[in-house]
Amino acid sequence: MSNARDKAKQVKLAVFDVDGVMTDGGIIYTSKGDEIKAFNVKDGFGLKLLQKHGIKIAIITGRKSDLVERRATELGFDYLYQGREDKLIALNELLSDIGMALNEVGYMGDDIPDLPAIRHAAFGATVADGTNLVLEHADWISSKKGGDGAVREFCEYILDAQGHLETFHQSCLEK
Repeated sequence: MSNARDKAKQVKLAVFDVDGVMTDGGIIYTSKGDEIKAFNVKDGFGLKLLQKHGIKIAIITGRKSDLVERRATELGFDYLYQGREDKLIALNELLSDIGMALNEVGYMGDDIPDLPAIRHAAFGATVADGTNLVLEHADWISSKKGGDGAVREFCEYILDAQGHLETFHQSCLEK
C-alpha cells in the first residue's frame, strides 16, 4: 500500500470541505441574522500555489452560504458545490463532469459526512481536530486545526510530494 506522500504525488484536483476545514467550524450570526465566517489568509495563498502548479481546486460543502461563494470567487476556485450533504456523490458528479478519476483527487474534510469522500479519494486528509472516525481513516492529518492553516499545510504537503515546494521556496530566496 502506498504511503501518504506517494498518494499526494497523484493529486491533480484538491477538494475541500468548508466548515471545520477552511474555517474553525464556528458560525456566528449577527443580531440582524447575517452569517459571519473567518477564513485564513495563509490558506488562500496555499490554494493559489496549487493552482500555479496546475492543480485544480474545488469546494464541496453541505451548507449553502454567500460567504463561501464569495471566498471561492476571490480565490478563483475551479469548482464550487454547495448544499451537498452526500459528499461522495457530489465528488463523483464533479469527476464525471470534468473527466477525472478518483485516483487523481486529494480530499480534505473533518467530519462524518466527509468520510466516504476521504476514503475513496487517492489522498484523503483531515485536520488535527477532525472527528475520531475521520482521523482513523485519513491518509494524512494536518498538525493544525481547521481554520488555523490546515489547508495551507495540506497544499504544501501536496506540492512538496510533487517536487514543487522546494523549487518555489528557492525562487523566492533568489529574488
